[in-house]
Amino acid sequence: MSLLDRHIGFVHALREAGLPVSLAEGLDAARALQVIDLSERDSLRAAYASTLVKRPSHRPGFDVLFDLWFPASTSGLYDPRQEGGSHAPDLDLEAAPLPELRDRLARLLLGAEGMNEFARAMVERFGRQPAGPGRQNWFSYSVMRALSPETLMARLLAEVLAGQERGGLAEKVARQRINENTRRFEEAVSTDVRRRIAEDSGIERIARSAVRPPLEQLDFLRITKADLARLRREVHPLARRLAARLTVKHRLGHRGRLDFRRTVRASLSSGGVPLNTFNKPRRPHKPELVVLCDTSDSVASFAHFTLLLTYALREQFTKVRAFGFVDTVDEITRFFVPGADVVEAMTRLTQEADMVRFGRTNYGHALEEFAERYGDAIGPKTSLLILGDARSNYQPPALETLRRLSAGARHAYWLNPEPTAQWDTGDSLATAYGGIVPMHECRNVAQLAAFIEELA
Repeated sequence: MSLLDRHIGFVHALREAGLPVSLAEGLDAARALQVIDLSERDSLRAAYASTLVKRPSHRPGFDVLFDLWFPASTSGLYDPRQEGGSHAPDLDLEAAPLPELRDRLARLLLGAEGMNEFARAMVERFGRQPAGPGRQNWFSYSVMRALSPETLMARLLAEVLAGQERGGLAEKVARQRINENTRRFEEAVSTDVRRRIAEDSGIERIARSAVRPPLEQLDFLRITKADLARLRREVHPLARRLAARLTVKHRLGHRGRLDFRRTVRASLSSGGVPLNTFNKPRRPHKPELVVLCDTSDSVASFAHFTLLLTYALREQFTKVRAFGFVDTVDEITRFFVPGADVVEAMTRLTQEADMVRFGRTNYGHALEEFAERYGDAIGPKTSLLILGDARSNYQPPALETLRRLSAGARHAYWLNPEPTAQWDTGDSLATAYGGIVPMHECRNVAQLAAFIEELA
C-alpha cells in the first residue's frame, strides 16, 4: 500500500470513528508530511496529531488508528531501531522458558528499554490461537495470562525498596511506576494484536471495531458507568448554555422600562423636547424549569445522564422542579438539594422515589397523574422539558393532557434518545407526542449541544 493510500484510508477511518476531520485539515496533514523525515515514526505521528486532533479526548482513538495504518512493523518481529531501542535482546524470546521471560518482564516493568520489542515477541509466541484449517486468531488475553505481570508486584517492590520501610512515600512512588509500566505493556500487547488481526482481516475491518466514538458522540442508551463519570464534566457547560438560550427566548422582543432621568437629561440639548428616549436595561432573568424524565429500564443510561443534567440545571434557573416516572410519577427535586453529591442523590432516588406501579412504562397514566398532582408546577414563566423515548407499551397516550400542559408553559421541548428512524415503530408514539411538543432526537452530547444552539 502506497503512502498516499495509507493517508487517505487513515483520514477516512478517523472520520468514521467520529473524529471531526475536514478536507482542509486532511490537506494540511499531507503538506506536513513533506517537511518531516518519514522514516521517523514519532515525527509522523506528531505531524498527523498536530493537524487532525482537536480535543484531548480524541487522542486515544487517533493513536489506535495510527498504529493500524502506520504500524511499527509489518512483518516478522519488531525492529528496535524504529522506537529508539539501542540493543538487541540478550535472550532468545522464541525459546526461553517462561521463568526467564518473566524475569525479563520484571526488568521492563522497572524501566528497562525494549518493552515494545518484548511485547511483539510475546504476542508472536503466546497470542496465536488456531481457528480452523489454515486460520488463526490473535488474543491479548493469552499473552497476559501466560506472563501474569500483576503477580510480579511484591517481588518488584522488595527489589526496589531494598529494606526501606514499607507503606511510605517510596513504596507509593514505586507502585505507581510499576502500575504505569504494566499498563504500557498491556497497551503494547493490544496494539500488536490489533496489527496482526488487521494484516489477516484487513485494516478497514478492524478499524471499525477498534475505536469507540468520542465522548460527545457516545450513544446515551449504550454508555457505561465509567462514561457517565466522564460526562459529568460535560454537563455543567451545557446546563449554562441551555439556561442562557431559554433566557434569550424569554427576553426576545421586549424592551426595558423607560429611563425617565436619562430621557429628560438628553432632552436639554434640544430645548426640552425628548427627541430620543432611553430604556432601562432589563434585569437578567432566570426562567423556571420543569423536567419530566422517563426513568424506566429501557432508557436507564439516558435517564442517568438526564438526572446529571437536572442536577447541573438546578444552579442555572430561578426554580427547578424535577419529576421521574415509569408508570406513575413522583417529584424527585428533593434528591438534588444544594450541596448534595450527585452519585448519592441518584442512589437515594432509585431506593426512595415512588415512580413504579406495575413496572411497565405508561406515558399516558404518568401524564394524567402529573397533571392531577403537580399541574400547578406549570405556569407562564415555566419551560417544560420532557426526556424519554415515547414508548408507552400500547397504553392510551393522554394526548389532550399533554396538550393542556404544553399550552400552560412558556416553552415545551421533548428530547428523545432513540434514532429518528425508530420513531413510530412498535409501541412508539413519537409523532403523536411530537405533534404537540416539538420532539428532538438527542442520542449524545453533540446532539444535545446542537439542540441548545437551535434555541437561540
